[in-house]
Amino acid sequence: MPAPTPTDRTFLGRLSLPERRFLADALRAETVGGVLLLVAAIAALVWANTLGDSYESVRNFHIGPAALGLDLSLQHWAADGLLAIFFFVAGIELKRELVAGELRDPKAAALPVVAALCGMAAPALVYVLTNAVGGGSMDGWAVPTATDIAFALAVLAVIGTSLPSALRAFLLTLAVVDDLFAILIIAVFFTSDLNFAALLGAVAGLAVFWLLLRKGVRGWYVYVPLALVIWGLMYNSGVHATIAGVAMGLMLRCTRKEGEDHSPGEHIEHLVRPLSAGLAVPLFALLSAGVAVTGDSLTDVFTQPVTLGVVLGLVVGKAVGIFGGTWLAARFTRAELNKDLAWGDVFAVAALAGIGFTVSLLIGELAFEGDAALTGEVKAAVLIGSLIAALLATVLLKLRVRRYQALCAEEERDDDHDGIPDMYEQDDPAYHLRMAEIYEKKAAEHRERAQLAGASRDGGDSPA
Repeated sequence: MPAPTPTDRTFLGRLSLPERRFLADALRAETVGGVLLLVAAIAALVWANTLGDSYESVRNFHIGPAALGLDLSLQHWAADGLLAIFFFVAGIELKRELVAGELRDPKAAALPVVAALCGMAAPALVYVLTNAVGGGSMDGWAVPTATDIAFALAVLAVIGTSLPSALRAFLLTLAVVDDLFAILIIAVFFTSDLNFAALLGAVAGLAVFWLLLRKGVRGWYVYVPLALVIWGLMYNSGVHATIAGVAMGLMLRCTRKEGEDHSPGEHIEHLVRPLSAGLAVPLFALLSAGVAVTGDSLTDVFTQPVTLGVVLGLVVGKAVGIFGGTWLAARFTRAELNKDLAWGDVFAVAALAGIGFTVSLLIGELAFEGDAALTGEVKAAVLIGSLIAALLATVLLKLRVRRYQALCAEEERDDDHDGIPDMYEQDDPAYHLRMAEIYEKKAAEHRERAQLAGASRDGGDSPA
């Protein structure tokens, strides 16, 4: 979302036209990826519950050079390798937000940052309280803190809600900030014993990567091999390998120079995002989301403190945390909510952010590594919590669907057919001149048709 001017204190106000177009492109790709993610998750569940032995055999199949410390199962390749691509794109998104988007201006960034922080702290607190009362494990506190933007947008695509662009932008910005703190959680709390030699090698590789970018060196054949080396060193260092993807994404330039249609970061994101959304994340879901679902396992989700804490964290903690953080930040910054929207709309988006899939599954695997039974139960809790959050958000959004459709129609209206929505031209004198000409032409056509109709009724000759 654009940074507001000193006189613009409107929260969820109109986006700038370039930001709106960028948002439309980004959300289109995320939505397609989310649908694929949804299909992959369903396929994993069907596979695991019909041919469970073959599913376990496939995802536990090991491949890779053991001499390099990379003899990994397919499940680990998906979690540590493919998700590095996902986090690389997340790093580019974060960089763009920091230099050209909502997070560029500290005042404008206050709302989404506070909302995202509260949207991560509240689920963690709900989890901790649930397990403190029930005597469960505290290791999974970070599981319900993450938001899966692709899955959330897939839900929007399925229910067909015409969500106004400002609300979509707020959801996307929330997810970007959420990803940043999820990355920090993984780096700080899920780093095993450090191999300093490998870590120094990874840092040196990142320095070379940065230097090549600054020198303007081009060619995938330079960067892809270097990225693989950095990833391998990061994996062997004990730091989660996805951090390498984030670091490289943050190094790309996301501001445009004179004469550029797209910055290098935007260009590379455009190339890599389909690989991330269309292959990396769905494959991770296919190899991670397969859990055995039985009557007893579903009962356990709502009776065991660990799994109940995850479900309540996603459904209750996310919605209350994001909504409460947003309301408080708006109150203290004296930002007024867009008059076309209501606080109920913000709560619906907050509920939608309770869909925590990709990163939640990853953190669940890291938090309970070595305990296959508990890992499976936590995955089931993530799936059920995300499903409940999706259903709740669907109901809330459907209550206002007519209002959203009217707002979207107004955003898209282009009476002069120049490719620019009219709402962005209302202060342009040239626009009003064009519209006056259009209306005068229509009025002349209407008068001519009326004269012809009158002449026809009187039996006289046509004025022509």
